[in-house]
Amino acid sequence: MRLPRSLQARLGLSLGLVLTILWLMAATVTAVIVRGELDEVFDSALRETAERILPLAVTDIVGREDEGVTQRLAPIREHDEFFTYLVRDAEGRILLQSHAADPAVFPPYEGPGFQQTATHRLYSDAALQGTIRITVAEPLAHRTSVAREIQMGLGLPLLVVLPVALAAIILAVRFSLDPLHQFRMRLEARGVRDLSEVPAEDLPTEIAPLAATLNSLLARLRDAFEAERSFAANAAHELRTPLAGAIAQAQRLRSETHDPATDARAAEIEATLKRLTRLSERLMQLARAEGGRLRIDRSADLRAVARIVVDDLGRAGTPGRISLSLPSAAVMSDIDPDAFGILCRNLVENALRHGAEDAPVDVTLTGEGQLIVANDGPVLPRDTLDRLTARFERASSSPDGSGLGLAIVAAIADRIGSPLNLESPRPGASSGFQASLRLPTDVTDPCARSDAQ
Repeated sequence: MRLPRSLQARLGLSLGLVLTILWLMAATVTAVIVRGELDEVFDSALRETAERILPLAVTDIVGREDEGVTQRLAPIREHDEFFTYLVRDAEGRILLQSHAADPAVFPPYEGPGFQQTATHRLYSDAALQGTIRITVAEPLAHRTSVAREIQMGLGLPLLVVLPVALAAIILAVRFSLDPLHQFRMRLEARGVRDLSEVPAEDLPTEIAPLAATLNSLLARLRDAFEAERSFAANAAHELRTPLAGAIAQAQRLRSETHDPATDARAAEIEATLKRLTRLSERLMQLARAEGGRLRIDRSADLRAVARIVVDDLGRAGTPGRISLSLPSAAVMSDIDPDAFGILCRNLVENALRHGAEDAPVDVTLTGEGQLIVANDGPVLPRDTLDRLTARFERASSSPDGSGLGLAIVAAIADRIGSPLNLESPRPGASSGFQASLRLPTDVTDPCARSDAQ
């Protein structure tokens, strides 16, 4: 038989089977012992009956005027006679018998003591030097019936008690395994964003070493991820200064040379270094999105951050292309303003870079915290949309862009517990692209906050 995979089911089944087998064995042994004790009690009663009746029979027979007359005692009232007896003389003639006695079941007298036939248990005794003999008989069926009733009395409660006992075992096993279930739930709450130690103080001693090993593994994974994020952030940070110096040297080379070929080569070097600078900035932002604290203990108005980002991008060379729509009331949120700025900047830059050059980019922040960035452009297929949030994934083969913008936005959205929705074409149009997500505006949401910290 194949055991179930559930530990709870295995324990319940095995304990239930062991309990049933032990109970059946105990009931069988008890029945055998009780049957032996019953035989002793019935034999004692059989002998006691013979010893009580024999003196009375002797007195009655000796006092008779007619000898050799069989006398059958009439019952006082109707009843089941389990013990029947015969009183006989030395020649075997019946002198006295009970009303239900059947002479056919009484074998010839063979001396005092117990006898047993196929149907009866008998006890014989004699008085007056063996001239008056009594034999008391009891049907074996009576003893069998009594033993069966006792066995039924032992077995029938088993049908009631056993299901109750099994239910109690299941409840006890479930209660005993409840700390394991709680540990599993706490472990399921862990993820790449949260690799903290799982509390295991209430686990049984048999499971505690496994929990300790698992927490040790989580600690090693946490250290490995932290080292990876720190390396990316530190490497990107350390690259900024030499990249800035290299760009300055390329620009100086362009200003000092009069050779068109050299100027073109220096311009290519400058453009490549600027792309590398943007990539290092994106790497720092990705490390911030994946490892930094995104929810803070105070709320701030997101409208001001959105306005600063849009104004900064407008001054960077795209004046008039960004249409910003903000609500009249403040949009208060506990998301870190720096994280929101990174999120908003990447969405808008992605729309400016990949959208139609002659079409505006619409940036909308609603009073409920919904951030929507939409642009016109070609329709992207569904499989392309599904890949855009992967690292270094681009919608086109253009060398511009790092392929990390939407990956950074998706990482922040995941940390704050808000899904990033990518749609193409944009709703209500036949072309374009739209990215939207709902920002946290309820600072009383402790679950979301703890996940984003």
